[in-house]
Amino acid sequence: MDPFVTQAKNRNEQDAQWDKEHHCKRFKACEEEEEESSIDEEFSHPLPWQKIEAEGLDCDYAQLFGKDEADRLFKQLEEEVEYFTDERSQVRVYGKLHSVPRKQATYGDPGLRYSFSGVHLLARPWTPTLDYIHAAVTKTTGRTFNFVLVNRYKDGSDRIGEHRDDEKELDPGFPIASVSLGAARDFVLRHGEARGRNPRRRIDPVKLELAHGSLLLMNQPTNTHWYHSLPPRKGVLTPRINLTFRRIRSLGQQGPGPSR
Repeated sequence: MDPFVTQAKNRNEQDAQWDKEHHCKRFKACEEEEEESSIDEEFSHPLPWQKIEAEGLDCDYAQLFGKDEADRLFKQLEEEVEYFTDERSQVRVYGKLHSVPRKQATYGDPGLRYSFSGVHLLARPWTPTLDYIHAAVTKTTGRTFNFVLVNRYKDGSDRIGEHRDDEKELDPGFPIASVSLGAARDFVLRHGEARGRNPRRRIDPVKLELAHGSLLLMNQPTNTHWYHSLPPRKGVLTPRINLTFRRIRSLGQQGPGPSR
């Protein structure tokens, strides 16, 4: 991280002006007073954020959960999350469906849909643990996400190739918040003009190790210019669950799809 990481200002300070201009109301962690009090106490102090920057890249990284809490959440997600096993566990490449090398599930507010690579995924209702993590992310960042894509990697052989999260359903003004639980994995970002055998420009990739219980915010315009991936790692023998919280627009708000 060294060439790209600087100590960021407290995110609450960074977002104060944004909140003022847009009259942002902080999300109540839970309707139950007892659960709300627990969340408020847990996240009443600002996180020590690290800023990750390069040309057209703006990310923030922090440790959201301690080890014991992260262990508990991982175990609960293993019991609660229902992963797709039908055609929704596949992607379309050059007109053919291929199984993805990981497990996937989608949760969120009623009626939301996320589409990519020829697959359309409807949101299931939030589980108790996803709702808890969702509330923690919202309170910590000050942004109200309404959807989460869950990816489970059984070990280092499971992976995700280079891509951008720039689908038409995504609200372009919102970051994507990525929570990692389980095995630490390398996360690689590569500028779009520095990809391939004959890249147009020489721009060094950015590699991060996403730790157990960590939170990564990919702010705009990162997903416009940079691709990201989770490459295979033979030495990783244990599972990882990744939760990418997003802001999905309603069908009536969606414009034309992004150019690739």
